[in-house]
Amino acid sequence: MSLEIKVPTVGESITEVTLSQWLKQDGDYVEMDENIAELESDKATFELPAEKAGILRIIAQEGDTLEIGAVVCTIEEGQAPAGGSAPAAAPAAEASSTAAPVAAAAAKDEDPDSYAAGTASPAAAKILREKGIDPSTIKGTGKDGRITKEDADKAQPVAKAAAPAAKPAAPAATTTAAPVAGSRNERREKLSSLRKTIAKRLVAVKNETAMLTTFNEVNMQPIMDLRAKYKDTFKEKFGIGLGFMSFFTKAVTTALAEWPAVNARIEENEIVYSDFADISIAVSAPKGLVVPIIRNADAMSLEQIEKAIATLAGKARDNKLTIDEMTGGTFTITNGGVFGSMMSTPIINAPQSAILGMHNIIQRPIAENGQVVIRPMMYIALSYDHRIIDGRESVSFLVRVKQLLEDPARLLLGV
Repeated sequence: MSLEIKVPTVGESITEVTLSQWLKQDGDYVEMDENIAELESDKATFELPAEKAGILRIIAQEGDTLEIGAVVCTIEEGQAPAGGSAPAAAPAAEASSTAAPVAAAAAKDEDPDSYAAGTASPAAAKILREKGIDPSTIKGTGKDGRITKEDADKAQPVAKAAAPAAKPAAPAATTTAAPVAGSRNERREKLSSLRKTIAKRLVAVKNETAMLTTFNEVNMQPIMDLRAKYKDTFKEKFGIGLGFMSFFTKAVTTALAEWPAVNARIEENEIVYSDFADISIAVSAPKGLVVPIIRNADAMSLEQIEKAIATLAGKARDNKLTIDEMTGGTFTITNGGVFGSMMSTPIINAPQSAILGMHNIIQRPIAENGQVVIRPMMYIALSYDHRIIDGRESVSFLVRVKQLLEDPARLLLGV
């Protein structure tokens, strides 16, 4: 008796997911609760566990978009293979569907360099079909010669010999374009659910808000001096490094308390003001930009902020963030400086009304006390929704952030 494994409910607002990767192959023996596939929603990545032990029979393919409750695969009764032997044969009901690839494989057994379609992984078979490539012409690099997804991506169609022309070909015209040197390959990838959602949200923000950006610059020398003086003591005491992000988060939460409109949002015909600061930190994850949230950051110390950032960033890199950890937030900080950005206009993270963009630190000449000196300078940018935040509030907020960063003692004294 086989058990159908269906797409589980992963969130109230999520109606469909994408099957991003199979962790097991068709016909593999799986244990109960063993992860067999990865499902990707528009907010996060989830692992699909086996609900019983047995033989896996794949139904959905990698890249398929599935509704909640759709059947992903089945698990049949079966025993674990002894000594790495092949799993038990499929029931007679499925034998007819696999007869063709099995026969093709048998026909190719005499040629050790030839592999039949049945040896390609589901993802690889799909790619080869789209390219119009016969899997039997591909030599796999996987286990037992299995054709992997990487093999399929690298495979190129073999040009077919042209049929004899009915008439002699005309002499080449002088207008024939010269061949272009170098590779001109193209490849297509289906938009992931996460990337489609990011695209929709960014376009919606541009179209539905009166977004404006104001800029300022910060002399980072005081913070750099403070870090250099106390970084070893800080790490020894708290077990974590002292970075720039905790200073920026602390400065932002202080400024938000003084300019509450920057921490507010519009809901229908009302403005919602928050007396707390949940700071969203934009993080580049393997599958796209994610924005986990530091809850009640206004009540945290520098050490607590650093630990929260490290925890969330680690989960983002491992695709382990939960929906709750990315839902909400009253204000966002994004740091393009880690990638070398000098200046940008960050896009608001709806339904929030403002976002602060950090950029790279560059040694530049500035005037200080009537003298030209070299200082580590950073441009900062505040993008805001002009429907709720006026120019006076936005500029004053950014000036306050600059003031706190250039005199970090204020962050500790609260002045």
